[in-house]
Order: sequence, then structure tokens, then C-alpha cells
Amino acid sequence: MTFLFALLGLLAPNADAPVKAKKVLFVVTSFGEVKGAGKTGLWLEEFSTPYYLLTEKGVEITIASPKGGPSPIDPKSTGESFLTPSAKKFLADPAAQQRLNTTIPLSDINPADYDAIFYPGGHGPMWDLTDHAKSIALISGFYEQGKPVALVCHAPAVLKNVKLKSGEYLVKGKTVAGFTNSEEKTGGSLAMTPFSLEDMLKERGAKYERGADWGPFAVEDGNLVTGQNPASAEVVAGKLLAALGVK
Repeated sequence: MTFLFALLGLLAPNADAPVKAKKVLFVVTSFGEVKGAGKTGLWLEEFSTPYYLLTEKGVEITIASPKGGPSPIDPKSTGESFLTPSAKKFLADPAAQQRLNTTIPLSDINPADYDAIFYPGGHGPMWDLTDHAKSIALISGFYEQGKPVALVCHAPAVLKNVKLKSGEYLVKGKTVAGFTNSEEKTGGSLAMTPFSLEDMLKERGAKYERGADWGPFAVEDGNLVTGQNPASAEVVAGKLLAALGVK
């Protein structure tokens, strides 16, 4: 009888066991300049806001990029008018800066190690991640395994060539948000883009939705979460946390 009780004790869940931390893979750009147009890269707010919101909730973050090493920050995103509290916090945080300067090459990433994947925007991802084979494989793999796939602003551009096992584009029939044509025009950044993000999503069959220009707007369709612009980074991060079951 004593043996039986001991066995039952081993089989019973341990209420005192620590909850395993969720792990999220951040994929950032390695692309820093459009010839003839100027410097670009990662838009800081779209990285810093989710980074701090997730880490403060105990989420473990790994940062990867196509080339590994430093991910360039779009210099415009560090201008005074764009310095949100999270961006200011990052610029005063040497440890966070070091992590963004020492990203892991995407080729070294094992997707089985992560519970979700997140892509911050900036124009950089439009140039080096839309055709990146490992990125495409990661996104399709995460999505088809039911793991959250979250992207904000220009980052939904990396969905351009992602197909599912069915052969259909991932975004076909999905409700998706992303940087609008009108925001691109009024922001004076058309020269920084290799294609129109809004038009591409529509051409791939997405149900493109948008909110007011420059205002926070994000949508989710199953385990796909997308946000429209930098102001949407916080909303996307919140939806990602909810999808992970993190309160």
C-alpha cells in the first residue's frame, strides 16, 4: 500500500512545479541601405515595444537575422518624434543593444526550440527576408504546427512567398493587416520599398484590413497576427501574449 501511494504521488501533477517559460523567436533584418535612397533597417519601436512587453512577462526571446551579427536600426526611427518610451528604454539599455548587435544566423535556428515567431518591421525585411528560404520555411512550419506567427508594419512583406503544404499562399483567404499605401505615400518612403505591401497582400488573396493611418490596428486570423504600423506594435505584442497563454 505504501508503494502504491508513492507511485500515485509520482504520477500526480506537482502543483509547486515551475511553469515553463515560453520561448519566442524574433526575426530581424540584416539589410541597412537602399542604394540611391538612403539608410534603412529595423524600425526601433516595432522591436523595442514587443521586446520589453514579452520579457517583462517572463518570455524568453532569441533574436535571429539572415546574416547574424548586428541588425541595423533605421536612423529615422531614433528621431525625437519617434522615440516612444520603449525606444528610449532600449537606447539606454546596453544589454538589449548588445543582443540586437549579436543576432544568431537564421541558418542556426532550430524551430522546435520555440513556441512562436515574431517579425518586427522597418523597410529592411522587404529586401532580405521575402525570398529567404529559411525564413519562409520557419513561417510555414510554425503556422502549420499551430504556433503563433506575428508580424507588424512592413514585416508582413515576408509572407509574400510563404506557401502551405497545399501549395496555396499562406495569406490567401486570411485577414491580414500591414503598412498602407497611403501611409507609405504620406510618409515619403516609396523609394525605400521594392513593392507595395498593401497591393502584394491583396494580390496574394489576403483579406486586407486597415485602420486609420498611423493609428494602432491589428488583426488575428487563427494563429496569424498582423499589425498595420509602428503604433500597432503594442497591440500585436498583446495578441501574441494572449495566443501563448501568458497573462
